[in-house]
Amino acid sequence: MGCRRAANVAASRQQHGIGPAPVRSGAGLFFGPARRSNHDASLGRHGSGSGRTHGALARGISFHYASGTESASPARSPALSPPVEKGINVRIVLINPVSRRTEGYHTIGSRIPQLGLQVLAELVPDGHEVEIIDEIFGYDATDAYIQAGRYDLVGLTAYTSGATRAYEIGAMCRRQGIPIVMGGPHASAVPDEVSQHADAVAIGECDDIWPTIVRDAAAGQLQERYQGKLAQLTYGVGRANQTLQPVNGTYDVSSIQTSRGCPVGCEYCSVTRFNGAPIRRRDIDDIIEEWNSTPKRFLFVVDDNFFGVGEKHAVWAKELLREIIKRGKKRLWFSQTTVNMGDDREGLRLAYKAGCRGMLIGFETLNAESLKDYHKGINHKNLDRYRELVRGFQRAGISVFGAFIIGADQDTMDTVSTTALESVRLGIDTIQITNLTPLPGTAMYDRYMAEGRIFATNYPEDWERYTFVETVYKPQNLSAHQLDEAIYELRHIAANVPWVWKRTLRTLIRTRSLTSALFIHGMNKGWKRLAKTQAPRDEARFRLIPKESHRTSRIRQAFSMAK
Repeated sequence: MGCRRAANVAASRQQHGIGPAPVRSGAGLFFGPARRSNHDASLGRHGSGSGRTHGALARGISFHYASGTESASPARSPALSPPVEKGINVRIVLINPVSRRTEGYHTIGSRIPQLGLQVLAELVPDGHEVEIIDEIFGYDATDAYIQAGRYDLVGLTAYTSGATRAYEIGAMCRRQGIPIVMGGPHASAVPDEVSQHADAVAIGECDDIWPTIVRDAAAGQLQERYQGKLAQLTYGVGRANQTLQPVNGTYDVSSIQTSRGCPVGCEYCSVTRFNGAPIRRRDIDDIIEEWNSTPKRFLFVVDDNFFGVGEKHAVWAKELLREIIKRGKKRLWFSQTTVNMGDDREGLRLAYKAGCRGMLIGFETLNAESLKDYHKGINHKNLDRYRELVRGFQRAGISVFGAFIIGADQDTMDTVSTTALESVRLGIDTIQITNLTPLPGTAMYDRYMAEGRIFATNYPEDWERYTFVETVYKPQNLSAHQLDEAIYELRHIAANVPWVWKRTLRTLIRTRSLTSALFIHGMNKGWKRLAKTQAPRDEARFRLIPKESHRTSRIRQAFSMAK
């Protein structure tokens, strides 16, 4: 069982769950893209997207990038936003803040780029300097370089779980007299809150407005708010600075985005709200050019839905795959898609030939009523065909990373163990099980707040609790503590029984692909390490070691792959 924006990844680095996670995408001073739950698509994505892809492959963060236009907001007082001396170049740093509450998660798997930051770096006007600090590598560089006065302008993106740390950085910058701009899914969801901690707030996708923000900062005319718009992904828009690495570390893989937007519109996910329902595609020639410039041999394609949900989407995706096969450098890669891709033999064959070795699929739940509540129509339609569609991926040589959410109104304490065991029967190669998390900017957050179900509301401190590993609302059929304890049982067993090699061998048999099996092996090793890292915190929190029960028995059965 692996782990699962995502990103966000998420990404779609988004936030963290039980298992490895990929990322999602977006664009904005969401400096970043997230898989299904929380995605940031503004100054930096999984702030508010789905936050699905995290864990072994990445940390579970989503990425988004954004575009937009400047709003007509008045300039801030120089006392709050000190101007940069006019006529000189601006020394810019783009920071991905990481919640202190989840410290340790980010050193477990591969270090995946916060793609939104690299996209914004590519858009910095000539004559200015830009660096990246990614706190997945630690906090020391942020504190030391800001206090040393190394920068003239600080750009912060943040997932919801990183907002508290972002505000801490903002306070540090203000003490040093350095202007701060903040964007991302969280900033786009709660701009009034963010404006109390930053001199400027970038809302939405920021591809178009970021150069304006830099020029305004250089002229000492930084505005309070900048409103982005959905970018037209033509003429190089969406391209990242692939060679720019953080000053405090080096990424293990490269990330790239070929499209933005998702038509599915899940209730818990902000991608559709922030990045739109239509899937917007980049120019294929531009994608191939960037693909060939990536410095790493393994890529995370951070699209929220690589293959799409209709024939038109599939036609474009297959054309891109043909061009990658024809003109792209040899790269192995991983992405996110919906389950319907398992029906398209041609698309799967092309994807494998183009280097795809795994796809994250948001199965979410095995309960039909929960899928209806989530507005996950494509899954509800295919629920009875999950096993068949999983085999479609595997017959083509592509492994399946299954993402599940626990905490729907129909769920009980038995749902975790049932999901773990049923995933084995479905043939899924690795799973990620996360706590349902109502993130700001989603329809679910709005509904749960109106119903009085969210209890972690001591903002901004409580934003650190929105990590996908802690329940922050009142479930229907069990308590929040019981839900957390049920998932703790899964982590505890994952950390203490041998199971990784069994999964690797099964993937090798099913996919007949050594590289796909090795990919899954890495994901599952990452999940086991994550579970071991979390174990001391779990034991301190719950003050118990899970006892043998019908739930733990089924979880052990799942890890042993006994059907």
